[in-house]
Amino acid sequence: MSFAIDVTNVVVQFGALRAVDDVDFHVPYGQVTSLLGPNGAGKTTLVETLLGFRTPDGGSVRVHGLDPVRDHAEVVVRTGALLQRGGVWFPMTPSQALELTASYYDQPRDPRELVELLGLANCARTPWRRLSGGEQQRTLLALALLGRPRVLVLDEPTTAVDPEGRQVIRELIRSERDRGCALLITTHELTEAERTADHVVIMNHGRVVVQGSLDELAGDAVLIVETSQPVDHVELGRRLDCVVSVVEPTRLHCAVASNPARVATVNAFLDERGVMLTSLRTRATLEERYLDLIGAPERVDR
Repeated sequence: MSFAIDVTNVVVQFGALRAVDDVDFHVPYGQVTSLLGPNGAGKTTLVETLLGFRTPDGGSVRVHGLDPVRDHAEVVVRTGALLQRGGVWFPMTPSQALELTASYYDQPRDPRELVELLGLANCARTPWRRLSGGEQQRTLLALALLGRPRVLVLDEPTTAVDPEGRQVIRELIRSERDRGCALLITTHELTEAERTADHVVIMNHGRVVVQGSLDELAGDAVLIVETSQPVDHVELGRRLDCVVSVVEPTRLHCAVASNPARVATVNAFLDERGVMLTSLRTRATLEERYLDLIGAPERVDR
C-alpha cells in the first residue's frame, strides 16, 4: 500500500537527547491523523523532519513516496504546511500574500476563492501586523491550500481562532479529506481532534505511546457516571455487579457495558439518594484517555 506519509522507525537526536525515538506511523490519502502530546513530546521536531527541514538520525521518512530532504523541492510543491513559526511580511495584506504565493504554482487555487472560503473578506486588505491572531492563522491556512496539495501538515491550526473560525476550519479539514488529501494535524486541543480525526497518534518523551481510531483508543467497555454530589461507589458497584472506580468525587467509572437495565439501575440508585445524574456516557472522551496515558506512562505497552 502506498502511503501519503510514511514514518518508519524515525530517530532524531540532539546530543544525548532523543527528541524523536523510534517513531513509526503511516497516513494514507483521504485520512485525517491527529498527532497529540504534551510540550516536549517531539511533535514539532517530527513535523520539521517530515517537511525536510531536518535529516533523521535513524529510520526513514517518505512523503508522496519521496525523501523530503533529497527531493525537497518536489515535496514542498505537493505539500501544504501551516507551521507555528513564520508568517507574512508585516506590511502585506492577506490578498497580497495569496496573490504573490499563487504565482509560484503552475495551477494554483483562485486566491479570491480561498479568501471567501476562510472568511477573510473583511480583512483581505488589512496589513498583516493589524490582523487578529485568528485572522493570521486563517491566512496561513489559505496559503497552505493554494497549491492544491495532496498532503496537508497543520501545526496547531485552531490556535487563537474564534469559535466561528474553528467551525470554518473543521469544515475545510473534512472537505480536504473527502477530496483525497492526507492531513496530519498536531494539536493540544483534544476536543478539536475528537471532532475531526480518523486516526490518533499520541506521543510522549519522543515516543508513540498509542495510536488508533477514536473507538480503538476508547479502551474497554465502561459506563461513565457523573453526579451532582458524591455517592457510595462500593454500593453502586454491588447494584451493577461490577467494579466502580472513583475518578473524581462526582465522576465514577463502572467497568461494564451500557444497556437499558444498567442505566435504569443507575437512575434508581441516584433517585433513592436524592442525587442528580449530570452525565452518563459509554466511553471515555479523548481527553480522559489522553490524560490516562500521559499521566501513567508505565501502564503503556511500548
